[in-house]
Amino acid sequence: MQVKTHTIASSSLIGLPVKIEEGVSSITELLATTDMAVDIQGLVHGGFVFGLADYAAMLAVNNSFVVLGSSQVKFIAPVKVGDVMIAYAKVESVQSRRREVSVDVKVGELTVLSGSFTCIILDKHVLG
Repeated sequence: MQVKTHTIASSSLIGLPVKIEEGVSSITELLATTDMAVDIQGLVHGGFVFGLADYAAMLAVNNSFVVLGSSQVKFIAPVKVGDVMIAYAKVESVQSRRREVSVDVKVGELTVLSGSFTCIILDKHVLG
């Protein structure tokens, strides 16, 4: 399993790659920590859940110059400190440089986020 994108991403913030089938799918996991909490009950900020889903989509494409073009997500259930989130990403369609990727984030059997991500492969680094 070779990670070609987001190569220095922090696994404690956006996830740890578990499985990558380049151009096909990925599985990525993230432990919800106290640093992600927004209140004393341990509710995790949705931005961390989204970040995991975004990262999983990027890993499913796994190209050095892939970027997120757009997304549409639904937050279905809350995440709390201590939960292990697992993102399942699947490339649904390929159109030239565009990849449509579906992602479900689960905690156990419970889906907490479901979405569609439009990923674009550029010719060079977005900052270059």
